[in-house]
Amino acid sequence: MITAHQLEVRVGARLLMDDVSFRVGPGDKVGLVGRNGAGKTTLTKVLSGDALPAGGSVSRTGEIGYLPQDPRVGDPEVLVRDRILSARGLDDAVRRMRAAEHEMGSEDPSVRERAMRRYQRAHDELDAGGGYAAETEALQIAQSLGIADRLMDQHLGTLSGGQRRRVELARILFSGAEVLILDEPTNHLDADSIIWLRDWMKAFKGGFIVISHDNSLMAQTVNKVFHLDANRAVMDIYNMGWKNYLTQRETDEERRKRELMNAQNKARTLTDQANKMRAKATKASAAQQMLKRAEKLMAGVEGERQVDKVAAIKFPSPAPCGRTPITAQGLSKSYGALEVFTAVDLAIDKGSRVVILGLNGAGKTTMLRILAGVDKPDTGEVVPGHGLKVGYYAQEHETLDVRRSVLENMQSAAPELTDTEARTVLGAFLFSGDDVHKPAGVLSGGEKTRLALASLVVSAANVLLLDEPTNNLDPASREEVLNAIRRYEGSIILVTHDEGAVEALEPDRVLILPDGVEDLWNESYADLVSLA
Repeated sequence: MITAHQLEVRVGARLLMDDVSFRVGPGDKVGLVGRNGAGKTTLTKVLSGDALPAGGSVSRTGEIGYLPQDPRVGDPEVLVRDRILSARGLDDAVRRMRAAEHEMGSEDPSVRERAMRRYQRAHDELDAGGGYAAETEALQIAQSLGIADRLMDQHLGTLSGGQRRRVELARILFSGAEVLILDEPTNHLDADSIIWLRDWMKAFKGGFIVISHDNSLMAQTVNKVFHLDANRAVMDIYNMGWKNYLTQRETDEERRKRELMNAQNKARTLTDQANKMRAKATKASAAQQMLKRAEKLMAGVEGERQVDKVAAIKFPSPAPCGRTPITAQGLSKSYGALEVFTAVDLAIDKGSRVVILGLNGAGKTTMLRILAGVDKPDTGEVVPGHGLKVGYYAQEHETLDVRRSVLENMQSAAPELTDTEARTVLGAFLFSGDDVHKPAGVLSGGEKTRLALASLVVSAANVLLLDEPTNNLDPASREEVLNAIRRYEGSIILVTHDEGAVEALEPDRVLILPDGVEDLWNESYADLVSLA
């Protein structure tokens, strides 16, 4: 159980919420909502114990399972299977059993005897934690989240960001925790995995707090909604499901409008009367009382919520380039014995629009990283054409230096900008005042997305490599990104699970991985987008 008492949360000097109290226990399925930057991710860090509140307290009883947005946790040398099993402490027992099994094949009787004893002790520990049934359960969860069997014996460090995030989600679901904190759990999941997760969350007997921009997930799983209002620095608690919450929000907004209008009319009447009476000395005191009543009347009404600000996103005018700014020839990539793709050829012409499709683990992100020059292929090469200028948006924001401030990241992306010019661009992406001095590492997923997009805007890139650019965005911000994709005049290579992003792209070609098949786009490929 999680109990928050008179909680105060800040980012730097900015107050996100104050005097907030609530409790989340078994059966409480909470949807945490609010615009990007309202403080959702910051709050989950405080609730999980990863960060401290500015005031108030958080108490936790029982086991808490926390899925952060950043999947780069855990030892990269650990096997996927062991990472998932470690949620119940079973990984060590399984490792010792494997080692003992190997030694049991020794020709030395004393070695075999010691190995058998070690095997039995490890086996007893495994039994205490649920035995082979638990290992089977972990495997089933992994498979349901799109983690292929062949990945279970790979090291974490060989996985893509999306694969590592699915491993962490599998680990949390397997943990047996009583309360879960899930920050955008559907990111990087295909359609089948999202449906499975939705059903799992519906059947879950414990409690959870979930941040998600998936309306269907929220509608089918939550029975409470916590709404963070960034403008008022408060959290509104709705003890109702998603659909009723949306209706109630509309009702509340209409009520606020009526109350504000009535208060303004009454205050205006009182003020007009007071102004007429102030001219007479005998009525000056009464006039002053009327003005005070008018001020009190306006102070007592909450009024309309301010419209949430949305970053105005416009990709850059592309720098001049040749007819074919980038060409890939014979690209292949493997991780150890695992071959990701082989002999891939791709020529990107000026202004072309290409979408890369493939199942999870097919190498889509790896392909973009190679084209961006971040990773090297095992064979083949990427040949830059005349005037090539690449802009790379990484799905896990690896292009950002989390140790440097927002402003410093912008200045690194465009050293030619003056301090004022950099601040102006950041202001358009809703980073103003002291926000520009925050370390990138403390930003929410949505804020990191905005900063990474701001870096693209000043890049003058003529080839954009976009890896899941709509992840972590609220609906209004997502629409801004889609409009930017529609309007961009340069070349785009896009990896996405978002069908709307592909519609905005209007691709002329498709590259299917891992086979490396290139084809002209047709609508039959649209059905593969959510499955990819």
